Order: sequence, then C-alpha cells, then structure tokens
Amino acid sequence: MTNISYDPMAIAVDWLDAYRAGDLEAIMELHSEDAVVHCGCCGVQTITGREAVRAYWIDRLRKCPAGTLDDLNPSDDRTVIRYVTDAGVMSAVLAFDAAGRIKVLDCSPLY
Repeated sequence: MTNISYDPMAIAVDWLDAYRAGDLEAIMELHSEDAVVHCGCCGVQTITGREAVRAYWIDRLRKCPAGTLDDLNPSDDRTVIRYVTDAGVMSAVLAFDAAGRIKVLDCSPLY
C-alpha cells in the first residue's frame, strides 16, 4: 500500500453514512471539486462538474436510498464498498485525490 495521509476506509464509511442519512452537503464535502461519477445503475452515465454531481446526488438520494453496508475492501488509493438498496446490492469504487476527497466514483449493481 502506498503512503497516504488519509484513511480510505474511513472516508468510504463516512460516504455511506452520509448517503444513508440523505445528507447531500456531507456527500458533496467528501467529493473533490472536479469529481467524476460513472454510474451504471440505471444505464451507463458519466457525470462531471460540481453542479451535475450535485444534481445526480439529489436524484439518487430520492430514488435509491442506501441501506446497510455489505462489504468494504481498500486497495492503495481506492476503496470498494458494497451496500444494500431497495434495488439490490450495489458496488461503488471510490478513488481519492491527494487530500483524500473522492475524485472518481464508479458505481453499479451487483448481478
């Protein structure tokens, strides 16, 4: 594992906690200013730009709230987190910038 100044697992848990709580502002604080979301949950889409990411989360919080943690696995500058939703188990890969903010979120359902 590389020498990093943040805890990727803690950030992933904070992200899931904020998602479960429906806390849009906390979710946005965890994302970098130039975060990119690749979502395969309802067709493949790529969301870029701060306002587009905010709009994505507003919609996501309303349509697909997160439930319990299913699994959590770190690897270098990424963490894979699986969680339960009404639609089934989802997988999210969180990649971080040097400050420990989410730079790339890649999510999709587990089949």
